[in-house]
Amino acid sequence: MKKLLLNTSKTNQKNLFYSSLSDMLDMNDPLIALSNAIDWEIFENEFSQFYSKDGSPAKPIRLMVGLLILKQLENLSDESIVIQWKRNPYYQYFCGYNEMQLCEPCHSTQLVKFRQRIGKKGMELIFKVSVQLHGSCAEEQQVLIDTTVQEKNITYPTDGKLAIKMIHHLHKIGKKEQLNLRRTFVKEIKEHRINLRFFKHPKKIKKARASIKRLRTIVGILIRDISRILQPEQLVNYQEKFDLFDKVRNQQIKDSNKVLSLHESHVYAITKGKDHKKYEYGTKASIVATKDSGVIVGVVSHSKNEHDSKTLEAALTSANKTRITPIKEAICDRGYRGIKEVLGTTICIPATPLKRDTEYQKQKKREKFKRRATIEPIIGHLKSDFRLARNYLKGFIGDQINLLLAATAWNLKKWMNLYFFALIFGEIKLLIKSISQIKLYYQIFLQLLIIKLITIPGKI
Repeated sequence: MKKLLLNTSKTNQKNLFYSSLSDMLDMNDPLIALSNAIDWEIFENEFSQFYSKDGSPAKPIRLMVGLLILKQLENLSDESIVIQWKRNPYYQYFCGYNEMQLCEPCHSTQLVKFRQRIGKKGMELIFKVSVQLHGSCAEEQQVLIDTTVQEKNITYPTDGKLAIKMIHHLHKIGKKEQLNLRRTFVKEIKEHRINLRFFKHPKKIKKARASIKRLRTIVGILIRDISRILQPEQLVNYQEKFDLFDKVRNQQIKDSNKVLSLHESHVYAITKGKDHKKYEYGTKASIVATKDSGVIVGVVSHSKNEHDSKTLEAALTSANKTRITPIKEAICDRGYRGIKEVLGTTICIPATPLKRDTEYQKQKKREKFKRRATIEPIIGHLKSDFRLARNYLKGFIGDQINLLLAATAWNLKKWMNLYFFALIFGEIKLLIKSISQIKLYYQIFLQLLIIKLITIPGKI
């Protein structure tokens, strides 16, 4: 029976056991309305170039794009969205299926390959479509700009941790290439690991520093030992890793551009002045949102920890790509001080009112910069609801893709909320109209009843 149900979806024959999803589901649901509003042909035309006509047929492009959108909308992992898709008929309709599917749409690793295939440009196209859904609301002349930190999925960086990890990596290389190393230092490393516990305690600082120094020395010994044994053609495969290890081994406390993670070497430490979190480890991201409607029209992930004022050009360039008309005015916080105009856009920063300003002008300035604070909850929702708090995608390209997907999810969620409220208010108006008609009919009935009673003698 199950095989029969599974095989029916691969043919044009209608399923005898289930009706179509369009007959089963609520067609007024916001997710279904969103699936009907998106022009999926844009993705078909753009992404079909990445597929070959030879070999076995690939998964539908609408399915893969839909899974990426749903993953971000519902704050799920690649593994979870594949499972939830099988269980949720609304997800299946959103991805272009009109019959209930009883198996998983694809393996979770295929989502990784699809992201790599379309790259940053493909994600920018998906983001642009989400902006264009809002029509004129995305064309506001005034925007709000702010930066935040997209934290990477790394452990808290310490010199001792990095040294021990490098030694483990070198041991794996030796085991993989079947090398006979002179020493592995396994027993000694255990002792140093104990010394690194509670390394900030006044009585243990000296031992901890000595252990870190010795661990770094061991890393250098192992690198030289492996480099001596390996053949030149084998050494080429590990030279980039060895260079990274040498950089980590030789870096000092106050060095700039320190390597904080071996698998995410582009990550840097950012301080935002938070009491509960002195440093955040990830990349800086710029968010551009419209002043009144709150639609995100531009996002940029920065590879360097630059001053906020130096990020404006990239942020405004990204925003103008998704719009028809250029931005006239950008309202920012005091972190952007020092810049008055970028790419023809006036930069407004909160300042003390001038003495020559009238009371009306002072009030307008106050309202404008109170409105600037509305971008803060947008950033909060991006982090808590749309997977911006911690990025699990690898590399700097992963930072860019995750940021674009989070902004896309925010725009689509906003569109769905607007649709939902419009639907509710429309139904309320209809109800009010029907109630008013009932009242009218009731009044007419009462009038007719009174007339009837008057005409009957002896009743009144």
